[in-house]
Amino acid sequence: MVDKNVEYYNENADSFFAGSVNADMSYERNRFISLLPKHAHVLDAGCGSGRDSKAFLNAGFTVTAFDASEEMRKRASEYLGQEVLNMRFEDIDFHNEFDGVWACASLLHVPAHQLPGIMKKLNDSIRSGGVIYVSFKYGDGTKMRGDRRFSDFNEKSIVTLFEDAGFEIVYNDVGTDNRPGREDEMWVNAIGKKL
Repeated sequence: MVDKNVEYYNENADSFFAGSVNADMSYERNRFISLLPKHAHVLDAGCGSGRDSKAFLNAGFTVTAFDASEEMRKRASEYLGQEVLNMRFEDIDFHNEFDGVWACASLLHVPAHQLPGIMKKLNDSIRSGGVIYVSFKYGDGTKMRGDRRFSDFNEKSIVTLFEDAGFEIVYNDVGTDNRPGREDEMWVNAIGKKL
């Protein structure tokens, strides 16, 4: 079965890379980094352009990155100078390997009914006391935007998603999109700690 979301990123990889690689995620990233040990191993889950992986590498962390889009994976691998895995969230099979999972604007394409299971897989991949960051477009339920499907969350519904997967919310807020010209789009950001 063709995944329309993955197909979109394969077909629009150059423009998506150009439009996202310089988006300023430093505020959210620095909050996440402040919760990591000194030589942390970070999983960048659905890394897109590789923008955040590059920042984590520059901060001295070990990074494992993956993306479901083969074309985005190629561009991110070249940008990072290291291999980005071509995999999907449902393929995750890591156990106690990471100090943190960074899932910036990536889990939002997972169908809502699959998210609880994916969040549990991500929990399994994190070491005891590790942290996870996620961001979703702000709203409720599943929405089609163009050809892409989005699972939207708000500051209340995201708490349930985290708690059901064995995370305690340590940070949760609503903010605007960091890309120029997209400031009217709202996002919910959350960080959870593995219990």
